[in-house]
Amino acid sequence: MATTNDLKNGLVLNLDGQLWSVVNFQHVKPGKGGAFVRTTLKNVLSGKVVDKTFNAGVKVDTANVDRREMTYLYYDGNDYVFMEPDTFDQVSVSPDIVGDAANFMLENSQVVVARHEGAPLYVELPASVELVVEHTDPGVQGDRSTGGTKPAKLETGAEVQVPLFLNTGDKVKVDPRDGRYLSRVSSK
Repeated sequence: MATTNDLKNGLVLNLDGQLWSVVNFQHVKPGKGGAFVRTTLKNVLSGKVVDKTFNAGVKVDTANVDRREMTYLYYDGNDYVFMEPDTFDQVSVSPDIVGDAANFMLENSQVVVARHEGAPLYVELPASVELVVEHTDPGVQGDRSTGGTKPAKLETGAEVQVPLFLNTGDKVKVDPRDGRYLSRVSSK
């Protein structure tokens, strides 16, 4: 249990049996009336975002979410298998929970697996991942470094939009949250 004064970004609350992560909060003290806390909450499982207001000092039920860095090992056909680097314990996570993160995970990559009471909640990738372009159509004479984009298939099977100057075999940096191309990675 905690009070609304203890709220901070990333804290997970248990409201009516559902887990909600605090995305944003603001303590408000109006000139007239009691203080309150305005929050933006994101449902941990569904991703739904809602605004909720609490009276100041009210007790809220917090959930204990265990976020651990793990190594993605392989997909066994039914589940994604992750390993804890310290204990070598393996955890199987269903494709529903992994979601779109699967499009940007390579074997042996480091991810964060969040669990509540032993059950996996979600898989979080780093802010950017580096992947090789497996196939893209060649650029045409006259293409510029600024301008249009073209589809490219990455080594994980995901398809992203990349600038026209990129070729098959180039390594690119991609934001796994929205599949957006960030930059080309120089091969030094």
